[in-house]
Formats: sequence, C-alpha cells, structure tokens
Amino acid sequence: MRSFPDRVRHALSFEIIALFLIIPMGAVVFQMPLHDIGVVGVVSSTLATVWNLIYNYFFDLGLQRYTGTTEKTGLARMLHAVLFELTLLMVLMPFIAWYLGVSLWQAFVMDVSFSLFYMVYAFGFNWAYDKLFPLPQWKTHVL
Repeated sequence: MRSFPDRVRHALSFEIIALFLIIPMGAVVFQMPLHDIGVVGVVSSTLATVWNLIYNYFFDLGLQRYTGTTEKTGLARMLHAVLFELTLLMVLMPFIAWYLGVSLWQAFVMDVSFSLFYMVYAFGFNWAYDKLFPLPQWKTHVL
C-alpha cells in the first residue's frame, strides 16, 4: 500500500491541477464570476482532499482484502472514481446552493457537471500517477 507522504503528494497534486482546469471552465460554462467559482472550487477542493486521503486508504484496504493487491484493474478504477464522486456529491450540493444563491436543482446540475469532469479527470490522473509513481510490487506487472 502507499505511504502517507505518497498519499499526500497524490491528493495535493490531484487537487491543484484540477483547480487550474475547473475554475476557468466552470466560470465560462455556468456564466458565473470567476471568484465565485473559485471559492466553490477551493472549498470543494479542500473537502475533497481530506476525503480523498480517507477514501483512498479505505478503498485500497478493501481492494487488498478482496483481491490480495492494491493494483487496480480498469473496472476497479471506474468503481473507485464513481463511488468517490457520489459521496462528494452528497456533501457539496448544499454548499454550492447556499454559496452561489442558486436552487438545489441548479446546484445539483452544477455538482453533477463538476463530478462528471472529475470522474474522467480522476480516471486519467490516477492512471498517470500510478505510471509515474508505481509501487515496488507492481514493477513486474503492466498497468
């Protein structure tokens, strides 16, 4: 399993790169001020980073127990991304509605849009991260 410093590097790099992508795109797509989307992005990112550390640890623990390894197949990567985004959706939707002064439906649409972006992004980022920083026991396997 990954070390705590590796998990911190993973979580921080994931969120920083995502913010540089999602804030300008969100402001344009939802026709909202950049600073409002920026606040939503930073708060969401902070919550997501903390949850990311916890979620990834328990996902890897479950994967290790179920399969005997933390090496992820394509299906495991999809399950990982979908479950992560679903849990974040439940937490972030009320915050988005409150901060942006929009209805829960509008917040839901925005949050789902962000979640769809993040699911695709998470799949690609995590695959690339595993390629760049493979665990020693993975050296004999092709990811």
